[in-house]
Amino acid sequence: MKRFLSLLLLSISVTITSQAQEYVELGYKFDKGSVFELQQESRTETYITVNDVVQRTTRDYNNKIAINVVDVLPGKFLLSFQYKELKFIYNANNRNILVDANIKNEKEPLQAALKNLLDQTFTVDIQTTGIINSVDGLDNILEKAGVAFKDLKEDEIAAYKKLLSDQFGTNAFRSWLEQLLVIYPSHGIKTGTQWEESVPLRTGLVGRVDLYWNLQHWDAQTAKINGTGNVNTDKLQTLTVEDDIQATAEIGGQIQSNYLIDRENGFPRICVQNTEMKGQYTYKANKKKKIKQDIKVPVRIVTNASYKFKRFK
Repeated sequence: MKRFLSLLLLSISVTITSQAQEYVELGYKFDKGSVFELQQESRTETYITVNDVVQRTTRDYNNKIAINVVDVLPGKFLLSFQYKELKFIYNANNRNILVDANIKNEKEPLQAALKNLLDQTFTVDIQTTGIINSVDGLDNILEKAGVAFKDLKEDEIAAYKKLLSDQFGTNAFRSWLEQLLVIYPSHGIKTGTQWEESVPLRTGLVGRVDLYWNLQHWDAQTAKINGTGNVNTDKLQTLTVEDDIQATAEIGGQIQSNYLIDRENGFPRICVQNTEMKGQYTYKANKKKKIKQDIKVPVRIVTNASYKFKRFK
C-alpha cells in the first residue's frame, strides 16, 4: 500500500512538473554595463502612380548601432544608442544619393550630416516587457547634424532636413524600434500562445499598427516567435509627402516577422521582416504645385529587412 501511494505521489509530481515546464517567462533582462550591437540591412521600395506614370523611390540601409545598458530600474531599463556605421542609398526622380557616413564625399551634403550622427548618444527608456516609454536626445543630434546643409539653397535645406527627419528622427526611430522588438506578455506563456499590442504609426503616415505574436517553440536558450502587424492609416489626417505636397493617406498592409529570441536577454538574435502596404494618397489642390484639384494617387510600399543582435559584454 505504501509503495502504491509513493508511486501515485511520484506520478502526480511528474505530471505537475511537466505541466509547469510547458510555460515560459519571456522578457528583457539586462545587466548594467552590458553592451550589444544591432546590425540592420533593409530596402524599402515605394511606387506611386501620378497621371498614369509610375514613380519609384528606393531607400537602402546598412547600419550598425551600439547599445549600452546605462541603468537598471524597477520594471524598466535605460539604454543608450550610438550609430557606428551608416550607409544609405536613396533613389528618386532620377536622382541617386549614395552615402557612407565614414567615407568623405564633398559633393554630397548628406554624407557630412550622417557623419555628424555617428558616435552621438541618445537614450531609450524601455520596460521589461518591451514597451518603449520614451526616446530622448535624438532630435537635438539631428538639429546639429543639419549644420552640414547651411550652404545650400533654402528649398534644398528644407528637403534635406525632411529626409533626415523622416529616416532618423525621434518619431521614425521609435516607430521602427516598436515594430522591431517583441512586446512580451507580463505572464508565462506556452507554445501556441498568441498575444497582441497596438502602437501608433509615428512616421510620416498617421495611423496604428496592431501587432500579434505567436510562440512557435522554445528551449533553454532560445524562443522562436512569429509576428504579424496590421497597418492602417487615418485617412482624415493631412501629411506632407514628396516635393512638399499636402495629402491624406488611405493605406493598409501587413508586417510579417520571424524571430529567434535569445532568452538570456530578450533581444532577437536574428529577425527577418517583410512589409507590404498599398492604398492611395489624395493630393490636395495646390496652385503652387500646379495641382488644380484633389487627385487620387495609388501607392504601394514594400520593405524587406533583416536584423541581428550580438552581445559583446
